[in-house]
Amino acid sequence: MPGPGPLEQFRDDMRRLRAECAWKREQTHESLRRYLVEESWETLEAIDSGDSDHLREELGDLLLQIGFHAVIAEEAGEYTFDDVVQGIVDKLRRRNPHVFGPDGELAGVTDAASVNELWESVKAQEKPRDSVLDGLPPGLPALLLADKVLDRAERAGTPVTIPAGDDLGDRLLALVAEARAAGVDPEHALRDAVRRVLPA
Repeated sequence: MPGPGPLEQFRDDMRRLRAECAWKREQTHESLRRYLVEESWETLEAIDSGDSDHLREELGDLLLQIGFHAVIAEEAGEYTFDDVVQGIVDKLRRRNPHVFGPDGELAGVTDAASVNELWESVKAQEKPRDSVLDGLPPGLPALLLADKVLDRAERAGTPVTIPAGDDLGDRLLALVAEARAAGVDPEHALRDAVRRVLPA
């Protein structure tokens, strides 16, 4: 009979580390916040580097943070590590009926745009929103926030008038709108520009 797979080993090791490692036992959701943010940015840096081994390592570090939070919640009796995994499995199946639904259902959903539209439609049924700002974390970087707001407004058919004044914020928002119209990720574009001006 085969032994536990890597995910089960990871879960069991996280449980043991919480029980036997003094530092890990003291951590809380709140104390780990900074590490989750740091590992997310390091993962983005690895993607930008184009180094697949570096990305694999950083994805593991990001997974460590997820496992840490899941086991802390498990100890508090809130939900289990397996509940977290099952939750994303269920969500993937709900939001991708063109793949997991009955054969032939939604056969016309064949390109990326129609798949994205279907995902957003299912998501809107699950989480109705009163405004384009609902559900957006207030701590998002400003460029990403602007991009998300413009994207949601476009999907909702809500017209957004981009100010044409000389105010710096208005001009930055106009640049985000310009990037969206060109199919460019403004956050990524700015990061690339910063790298180009840094000394080698």
